Amino acid sequence: MELLGSTLTATYAHPRPASTSFLSAISTMTSSYRDRFPHYNLTHSLSLPWRPSTYYKVASNLPTLGPYCTRSQRVSESTMLPFVSNRTTLFTRYTPDDWYRSNLTNYLESDTSRHNSERLRVDTTRLIQDKYQEMRKVQADSTQNLGERVNDIGFWKSEIIHELDAIIGETNELTDVKKKLDRALMETEAPLQVARECLFHREKRMGIDLVHDEAEKELLTEVDIILSCQERMKLHLDKAIAQLAANRAAQHELEKDLSNKQTAYWIDDKCHHLRNTSEGISFFRGVERVDATVSVPESWAKFTDDNILRSQSERAASTKLRDDIQNLLVVTANEMWNQFNKVNLALTNRIAETADAKNKIQIHLAKTLQEIFQIEMTIESIKKAIKDMSAFLKVAQTRLDERTRRPNIELCRDLSQLCLVNEVYVVDATIQTLQQRLREAENTLQSLAHTKATLEHDLAVKANSLYIDQEKCMGMRKSFLNTLRLVGFC
Repeated sequence: MELLGSTLTATYAHPRPASTSFLSAISTMTSSYRDRFPHYNLTHSLSLPWRPSTYYKVASNLPTLGPYCTRSQRVSESTMLPFVSNRTTLFTRYTPDDWYRSNLTNYLESDTSRHNSERLRVDTTRLIQDKYQEMRKVQADSTQNLGERVNDIGFWKSEIIHELDAIIGETNELTDVKKKLDRALMETEAPLQVARECLFHREKRMGIDLVHDEAEKELLTEVDIILSCQERMKLHLDKAIAQLAANRAAQHELEKDLSNKQTAYWIDDKCHHLRNTSEGISFFRGVERVDATVSVPESWAKFTDDNILRSQSERAASTKLRDDIQNLLVVTANEMWNQFNKVNLALTNRIAETADAKNKIQIHLAKTLQEIFQIEMTIESIKKAIKDMSAFLKVAQTRLDERTRRPNIELCRDLSQLCLVNEVYVVDATIQTLQQRLREAENTLQSLAHTKATLEHDLAVKANSLYIDQEKCMGMRKSFLNTLRLVGFC
């Protein structure tokens, strides 16, 4: 069945069959209801949202008053009311006690709801104030941290700027010293050319006068000293170039770090001065989950500190290199000047010795002839020994060749095989040693023969030697290059 119309005037959609019995009247309640506060859950109908189901229920064909009145058991059929009164009783299903209970329940629920609402409002107000304070504190902490960060960046900026000025000044000073070193290196070419010219002219001496005498030693020493000075200059020049590159690299790192610091300083200073009322603030959803950091405060400070330490280290190395270059210029100038005087003294002594050398030629010639005879005998002995050793080698190799024809398992690597192999190696090494010694002996013989020829023609070349040493060499060495130019001042 379904009720149509409003709740109070609802009727059945179809006629009801006639009932055989009627509900009895509900007696009045004499008990007090003031102390009764039952709680009912006021639910709403799901099928008819316009019709609350709290106080209305559909009666069956034979309804009873048991759920509503305790006196319903005493109502008999003889006391039933007519049809209309009975129908009214059917739709009036609650007692006054229920009605008062419902009202009290509504009052209590209203009080409870208002109390909960008031408490919620108070708690919400307190929560909002607490959150405002918390947010202000968090923002103040962030602002303070940003301020400290800005101060840290400013401190490191000042350190970088100070070190950058120092490294730039050191680089300029090292560049000046490098230029002096370049000039000094170019000035060493003139003394080197004179020494090589002297050696070249003395190579034109004939015969026995092409001797490695004291003058030639001093000339070679002079060439070696100049070349050594040039090598040291070039080495320090390369060091200066490398040091300049290192200084510029350190300067570049400082400039790059300084640029990054300036950008970070500008950004953090801007963030430090941002407020809730600042322009340009906006929402950036998910930015807190993006971790684009590449360092922590320790590594960040260490990075800049390492750059400064590197620059300081390069500055110290550059300063030391400048001092080394200055000392090198002075030392090389003194070394070349002292060797120049030694060469002149040696040439003077050699000129005096040349005149006295003629009397000693015969003695040296006789000794040379004797030595030629001895070396020729030695060569013959070596050749005979090589020939004898060849026979030993033939025997050992023939034995090994024959043993290779042993059949199958008889090809054993026994002690005899090992001894024969070792014998071949020993004999072959001996022959190689003797052949090497033979070549050395033949070379010595050729040298003695050349010396013999030189001694025989020595008397004819003495005049030529005196002309070379006295006129050619000493003529070029009358003056020496200015020392100031050797240290790069001119």
